[in-house]
Amino acid sequence: MPPEPADDERHPLQIPDFRAFWLSRVCGVLGTSAQSAAIGWQVYDIARETSNVLESALYVGLIGLAQFITLFAFTIPAGIIADRYDRKKIISLVLLGQLLLSLAFLTYSFLPAAPFWGFFALSAFLGALRAFSAPASSAIGPMLVPKIVLPKAIAVNSMAFQTGLIVGPALGGVLIGFSTHLAYGFCAVLVAVASLLVFTIKAKTAPEPVTASKTQMIKEGWRYIWTNKVILGAISLDLFAVLLGGATALMPVFVRDVIVADTLLPAAIAFGLLRASPAIGALVMSFYLSFRPLRRHAGPWMFSGVAIFGLATIVFGLSKNVWLSIFAMIVLGAADMISVYVRGTLVQIVTPDHMRGRVASVSYLFIGASNELGEFESGVAARILGPVGAALFGGIGSLVVTGVWIKLFPALFKADKLE
Repeated sequence: MPPEPADDERHPLQIPDFRAFWLSRVCGVLGTSAQSAAIGWQVYDIARETSNVLESALYVGLIGLAQFITLFAFTIPAGIIADRYDRKKIISLVLLGQLLLSLAFLTYSFLPAAPFWGFFALSAFLGALRAFSAPASSAIGPMLVPKIVLPKAIAVNSMAFQTGLIVGPALGGVLIGFSTHLAYGFCAVLVAVASLLVFTIKAKTAPEPVTASKTQMIKEGWRYIWTNKVILGAISLDLFAVLLGGATALMPVFVRDVIVADTLLPAAIAFGLLRASPAIGALVMSFYLSFRPLRRHAGPWMFSGVAIFGLATIVFGLSKNVWLSIFAMIVLGAADMISVYVRGTLVQIVTPDHMRGRVASVSYLFIGASNELGEFESGVAARILGPVGAALFGGIGSLVVTGVWIKLFPALFKADKLE
């Protein structure tokens, strides 16, 4: 029988608790991404029955705004909770809430002429649940693996996220072609499986007890981020890049009214493939990084990733062919994965365990919530500039932000080791 590999030789998926967490992430993200694709498609489809392209694009953007409002409101309290209570229990409760919400979306989709306010209300609840999920999921990872394999674990964890994002929208597009009910039901089943997997984790996932008040904890978390310019620069760079580059929110608009899709490819399938394209690139990159993690030149790698992200968004905006658009989104996803990897590694390695929940919540407020706000920005920009103009505005804006951040945060640009 071969000897057990040492901690520094083990792949994170060889560790049972991390493997269960990883599979749970795959199932959870797979289901919710299929659900998100269904929501965007159904809202745009309903809106086009009575509104023009520009107004319908705005409705899609408002779904993102509904999620952002509650995400923003609950993110800081969620970080405190992740630093005070068992992170496994928090994730379990969030998954239970997401299961109930998936069933609510499924029920609502059966209603004839479902009004928009229902989609906005349910999306707002989804934003609140994501606020509590992000810091707990981010903080629990380092508790399940030895520190020496943490960089690989971050890449593998991102791979789980991107795997769900690839298969979810693509399969969601296929299911939407038959019925949106199937997409919502599919999400409910997978979230239930994710919840069961979390219960198999046996490691200690409760943080060390803290005596500080909630106000003191908030101040401590914000002070740590503000005084650490490398972390502040990293998360704020991703904030503005994602905020400006919210092209995914406009994909239903591009598939239906901008891109000349292949006549043999139904619109719903084209939408699913396009929606999955950024995650395809991110999955390939995260798979590579899980075996060949970046060790040096962290800052230049991160800025290069954001710049390529902006260039790919411009190509997507100018494209009139579905296959070129898919290629541009694959490149965008791979570039985004590089910046996500560098930022995630920096934050996880540098941050003390007793502060990981708060730092992760602020990081998610800057980055994760900016996805929803970016969708709203794209919807508003599309209403004013048109969908093509909105994509070009976002791509050029990402390039400008890259140059400005190099000047504002030279320490981040010079950051070297990721160990």
